[in-house]
Parts: sequence; structure tokens; C-alpha cells
Amino acid sequence: MITSVNPATEAQLAQFDAWSVDQVDEAVDRVVDAQLRWRAMTIEERAIPMRRAAQLLHERAGRYGALITSEMGKPITEAEAEVVKCALACDHYADHAAEYLADAPVVTESLESYVAYEPLGIILAIMPWNFPFWQVFRAGAPTLMAGNGIVLKHASNVPQSALAAEEVIRDAGFPEDLLRTILVEGADTERLIGDERIAAVTLTGSSEVGARIASLAAGRLKKQVLELGGSDPFIVLADADLDHAARTAARARNQNNGQSCIAAKRFIVEEPVADEFGALFSEAVRALRVGDPTSRDTNIGPLARLDLRDTLERQVAESRSMGAQAIVGGERVNGRGYFYAPTILDGVTDAMPAFREETFGPVAALIRARDADHAIELANDTEYGLGAAVWTRDLEGAKGIARRIEAGSVFVNGLVASDPRMPMGGVKRSGYGRELGRHGIWEFTNIQTVRIGPAEAPKA
Repeated sequence: MITSVNPATEAQLAQFDAWSVDQVDEAVDRVVDAQLRWRAMTIEERAIPMRRAAQLLHERAGRYGALITSEMGKPITEAEAEVVKCALACDHYADHAAEYLADAPVVTESLESYVAYEPLGIILAIMPWNFPFWQVFRAGAPTLMAGNGIVLKHASNVPQSALAAEEVIRDAGFPEDLLRTILVEGADTERLIGDERIAAVTLTGSSEVGARIASLAAGRLKKQVLELGGSDPFIVLADADLDHAARTAARARNQNNGQSCIAAKRFIVEEPVADEFGALFSEAVRALRVGDPTSRDTNIGPLARLDLRDTLERQVAESRSMGAQAIVGGERVNGRGYFYAPTILDGVTDAMPAFREETFGPVAALIRARDADHAIELANDTEYGLGAAVWTRDLEGAKGIARRIEAGSVFVNGLVASDPRMPMGGVKRSGYGRELGRHGIWEFTNIQTVRIGPAEAPKA
């Protein structure tokens, strides 16, 4: 049984029977048939329903935003913005897929040589609950525009969002069944990876799940794109605009209720300004409103599941037992719902869970660095490598620092965020492969070399 629960009220929203093996097989067959029709269409023809999908997402942002909020608890303003961002991705690939997928000429001894980008086939998309629409369209828009079909296995706590994403694709006029949501448990997902009809796998999730999926897919020699966990550093150097950095830090840590792989988690501050930054950061975090996520005045809603709050409580308690101090928050919010107070832990060291583990909730770790070199050393002292931020007035120096940070994205004086125009992904245990930009649309293509010689052999 697949159940949707409102994390703010703990009320059950909906229940679905998990699909049988036969139901899944029939759905995959339908995606295969639809993809054969889809791949034969021109990119210009594919762009028509993709633009219609963008239009529908704009029109339905209120309805879909309310659904996201009810299923996983993010504030309604963020949920609506998530739906609109999906529309931006659809428009971007409708506008740029022809450019990204154009044959690329190469000068060789042949009469003509070029690189072509052909679809792989059916992609299994295993998506998480924290951005239930954006994750689907971030992976789906480039994958579909490249000529592929998608079997969507979404997180079990957001089944209604999964079905709504399928609804958008269906209503936009894509071939029937080109994207199908399947309602299954994890074991059935593993069986699908071995299915010969599945050409490749894309996953956004934890590093542990990513390792398991990668192992299964590799055993079948299937391509994977993995966007996994993160413990993103937010480096504040002594010359930074501390007020701007602190206000951004409060948002960077607490957007989406702190449940984002690319959220800033470890705030590494040069010692001379650590106290001042900590005071400004604390002021900004205390100003955040925790409460009903359907209210437009709310900044932080509940965590998506009870077990996620339990894990966060354990990480905070263990870090405090090792010497960290909670200068803001540090406890759950009493009452119904899986709420946790926005928290700042000061005095965090590299031995504590708040430093070593991914904290998936509104808990920030404040860490003091001797100087810029020490800050970079601390930033890289993690098994993760997804995003990072650097705050300084020395923009040229920041470029050099960015190249020394082991992360897929580095933002200078800004909030780490995904953008359809730029590739996104990680290194180390944050995964491999890229989504978005031209690199994202290439991931699930056969990058094909074509060389054309003369029709007849040269005469002697």
C-alpha cells in the first residue's frame, strides 16, 4: 500500500494499491510503443507539446502548488514557485534542444564527419519527494526532448504529485503513455533496472540508495545519472559583506524546510568575523516563521516524514553532547506535525555529526576557520561534493578559490540553485553525470560518430 500523509497535520490524504508485476509490464510496453513514435518526430515537432506543458504548469501553479504542500509540507509560496520553475525548464528545452542536439561537424579525412545525438530509448526515473515536481521536470524535459520515453518511479510519500506530473505530460499533447508513473515499492524498482526494455536510469536520492542503484545498473551495463546527497559548505571570508551573507545564509539553509541536497549546511567562517556573522545569522534565522505551510506568511513548514525528524534530532543531540552549542533553536516544535525549530549549532568541529553527515532539515553548523586556506580545507573535508558558496569582496581571488573546492557547483556571493541553462551534478559521493544545460540533454543520448567516405573507390 502506498500512502500519502500530510506532514503538517499527520492526516492521511490518499492510499493506493501497489501495482502488480503485470500492471508494471503493461505500462512499460506502452511507453516503448509511445517512444518509437516520439523518436521519429523532429525536434521542432517535439517542442510543440513541451511548450504546451510549460503553459499548463503556469496555469495550474496554484493547484499543483497546493498539492505539493499537502504531500510534503513546503510553504505554499515555495511550492508554487517550484511549479513555475518546471515551466521554465520546459520552455528552455523547447527553445534550445535543436541547438543542443544539432549534428556537430568534425574535420577529418572523410568527405563528411559529424557527431550525432540519438535517443537511448526508455529511461527509468527514480525521483525523490523533496521537490516532487521540479525533480521530475528537471530530468524529464531534456530526456523527452532528446527523443526518449520515461518510466517514473516517484517517492512513495508523494504519489499524488507523481500522478499530477504525468497528467501534465498527457494533457500537453505528448504521445499517449510517453511518460508513465508506476506506483510500486522499492523491490519492484530493482526488478525494473534489469528489464531489457529499460535503457538507462536517472536517480536523485541518498548516496546509499545511489550506490545500490548504480551497482544494479552497472551489472546490466546500463548508463546512470546520479544526483545524490550533499553537505554543502558556505564559506564566509573576513572581507565579505556580512549582512548580505547572513541574510542569504538563513534562506540557503532553510528553504524547502532545509530539505535540499544543495542547501548550505556547513557555514565555515573566518575566525575574525565569526562572532559578528553568527549574531547576524542568528537574527535572520530567528525572524523566520514556522507554522502552517498553507499560510503565505510561513517560511518553514514541517519535515516531510516523522523518521526524518527523528534523524535530525539524533544528529543535533549527538553534536551537542560533543560540545556544540545551540545558539538558535535545537528542539522539535510541540504539537501535531513533523516540525523542527530552525537551529544554529555553534562550535561545530569536524568530528561531529553536524559536520560529517548530511543534515536534511533546518539545522546549520557554524564552523570557525583560521584563514581562507583552512576554510577550503574544511569545505573539502567531506565525502560529498555537490554545491558550495564563497562570500568575499575579492572576486578575482574567489575564482581561484572556486577551482580548489571539490564540488559540482560553486557560487560566489550568491545562493546555490539549479538553473535550466547550466549543468548540475556532483562529485565524490554526491554522484556523477549532469542534469540541465546542454550537458544534461546529452546524458541520455547515443553520442554517435558518423564518417562518410566517397560512394565509389578512387580510380587508380
